[in-house]
Amino acid sequence: MKHSLFTLALCLSFFSGYAIASPLPDRVAFSVVGQVQDAESEAVAFANVALYAASDSSLVKVETTDEAGLFRMQGVAGGSYRLVITYLGAPDLTRLLDIFQDLDLGVLRMAPASIELAEATVTAQRALVEVKPDRTVFNVEGTINAVGNDGLDLLRKAPGVNVDNNDNINVLGRSGVLVYVDGKRLPLSGTDLSNYLRNLTAEQIDRIDIITNPGAKYEAEGNAGIIDIRLKKSENEGANGTATSTFSQGRYSRLSSGLSGNYRNKRFNTFGSLNHYTSQFWNAFAFTGIQNGLRLRETNSFYTDNNTPSFRFGTDVFLSDKHTLGFLVNGRFSDIDATTRNQVIVYGSPTAVQPDSILRANNLADRDRNQQTYNLNYQYRMDEARSLTVDLDYGRFRNASLLDQPNRYFSPGGEALSETINFFDTPTDIDIYTAKADYEQPLAGGQFGTGLKVSRVATENAFLFYDILAGTQVLSTSRSNRFDYTENVYAAYLNYSGQLSEAVSYSLGVRSELTDATGDLRAFEEDLREPPVELNYLSFFPSAGITYQLDAEKGNSLSLNYGRRINRPDYNVLNPFRIQLSQLSYERGNPFLNPEIVDNIELGYTLAYRYNFKLGYSETANQITRLIGPDRDDPRASFISWDNLASQRVISFNVSAPVTVSPWWNLYVNASASHLDNQADYGDGVTIDLQAFTYNAFVQNTFKLPWGLTGEVSGYYSGPGVWGGVFEYQDNGSLNLGLQRKFLNDQLNVKLSANDILYTTGWRGRSEFAGLVSQGNGNWDSRRIGLSLTYTFGKQGIKSRERKSGLEEEAGRVN
Repeated sequence: MKHSLFTLALCLSFFSGYAIASPLPDRVAFSVVGQVQDAESEAVAFANVALYAASDSSLVKVETTDEAGLFRMQGVAGGSYRLVITYLGAPDLTRLLDIFQDLDLGVLRMAPASIELAEATVTAQRALVEVKPDRTVFNVEGTINAVGNDGLDLLRKAPGVNVDNNDNINVLGRSGVLVYVDGKRLPLSGTDLSNYLRNLTAEQIDRIDIITNPGAKYEAEGNAGIIDIRLKKSENEGANGTATSTFSQGRYSRLSSGLSGNYRNKRFNTFGSLNHYTSQFWNAFAFTGIQNGLRLRETNSFYTDNNTPSFRFGTDVFLSDKHTLGFLVNGRFSDIDATTRNQVIVYGSPTAVQPDSILRANNLADRDRNQQTYNLNYQYRMDEARSLTVDLDYGRFRNASLLDQPNRYFSPGGEALSETINFFDTPTDIDIYTAKADYEQPLAGGQFGTGLKVSRVATENAFLFYDILAGTQVLSTSRSNRFDYTENVYAAYLNYSGQLSEAVSYSLGVRSELTDATGDLRAFEEDLREPPVELNYLSFFPSAGITYQLDAEKGNSLSLNYGRRINRPDYNVLNPFRIQLSQLSYERGNPFLNPEIVDNIELGYTLAYRYNFKLGYSETANQITRLIGPDRDDPRASFISWDNLASQRVISFNVSAPVTVSPWWNLYVNASASHLDNQADYGDGVTIDLQAFTYNAFVQNTFKLPWGLTGEVSGYYSGPGVWGGVFEYQDNGSLNLGLQRKFLNDQLNVKLSANDILYTTGWRGRSEFAGLVSQGNGNWDSRRIGLSLTYTFGKQGIKSRERKSGLEEEAGRVN
């Protein structure tokens, strides 16, 4: 390991040292001036004017127009750029520029909002979906039907994203996506991730960035790419604030309230928010399985009562024009009480009418989640092309879970046969430490970037199994364990972007990551102890992209991108503890999982800056997947576990198209299709050879109605697909309605929504694996009516520049 570390550091030092020491090529600085007018030839004051490099769409410079609509950019290096002018209530104005002399662009006239839909579907609103060179942006504020939704609901609506029946998130038919919040990775998975997203209300979310093929600058983790959830944050100068309250009612109610604000001047920006969320969540599922000559009918009903306060506070200090120092603190405290009613009816044969026995387990769970993250950021911007950014992060996650589980067996006539009562105490502590530095500078006519990142994840998991005997808890040392997992990742990357001609731009990168991980399962009894599972490997992840401007004036372009990524098994899937709904139904991890490696290729085509098409192919080795199989010891029991597939191949296609049907009717369509091929051979005749074709579509209609109202009709349809390795699910969908009106000079925004009005979001499907044939179905509290009130107060002034951090820094954009 020491030799690998030395080799990695030596390679990085050589390349980064060469880049910094190399003399910069001669570059002449130019100026760009112009005036922005609206469709009536009136000056547009305080419009944002941004200049992006044509090679990689990184932000080069940003200015605002003065009261006469005039702007001036100085110190612009020679090259090809994309000029984008944005103003609230009007479509973006885009110009492609070759700057090799001082330019006077004269009058730049913006179109009225009703003409163009590409960047503004409704007056004074952003487009619902924006497709950018490196990502797809789902603007939550662009949909009225977000009212009453949580983060998991919104991901179901996001383009190219699918959330299956077990809350697993897929992008373009691929699993293994990483979830970030404000550019910081969430170290959660499984139920913990689902609970976190359910506690994140739509009113807290500004947008969701979907990055399907990240470059070398991003960490290599995440086979399907990255989903970055961006929370709301005011960008205006002066004092600003927003108060929000949302209530929705389905089978049970949800209520969220929040207060956020900030104060900004030329020296600092201080911002913060307080939120409180309460909800009652319900879902249910049922399975009928045939195994070992038996038929079992299992039903589950879950009720969860959630109470979650949270806070967010941060400050950016602008030390000078070149130096910015900032910190950010997030906290979330959840008190979750859950009730699960599990019943398993056991039949002696697949065709038997009379059951042999009935097991009922009415579980009571108490879960506490205490989560805080801390970030310290420093940015040194030497000039428009050279910058150094340093981030230090610490995340502290403390999860406590207590479960009381009585297992009671009854005869078909209802007579009590036996009873076994168990109690589980399963705390999990997670600590995450991260340090990273990124440096960029011009080199040989292009842009060079390099960086280092060191991260450490340490988890301590306890599984304490108690038998309740005569009302007393007795620890079962044969079934109790402790599982500690430590993962250190040392990463370095090199990236370069440039142009081959005015029409052709490219980017090349490579990232190396050294992984040192240990999983230590410590049994209470000496004869049950096993040696730790250790992983130590060095991997390289190349990436490349090329873009060809077919017709720059009309906005037609073609792009081809390649990337190699990894998905490491985390503590949830490695932990071998037996988490059970009852004695006959449980799930467990697999400490012997291998990391999965995927190669992604994507071909994209953009027409008229508006219509976007993407064709993708991915091939994954050692795909980590969930499998449903029979228990080896108890012929009546079944379980869900994790294993590696030999390979998985996915071919996908996605199209997004905004359409102006009329001046009062805007339409947005996003559709995807994919073909999946799963292959595996576990020996003893247990194989997987499964192919499936699936498709889904999301459609949103936005209508301008009388009396200042805005109406919305949206919905999605998802065709048949595959969950995990073998579970084939059938189609499902949702139809949603929304209405919005603003009052008090647009400071008060009132939204009314009705989601899943036909109650068609549920799932159903079938699996066959290792002698277990299982059919199941499920649904949750998705049919809801919601009301949201948002009041904005304070000075609503000119937008100011934000410091870059997290994934925004990596994408070269300003928040």
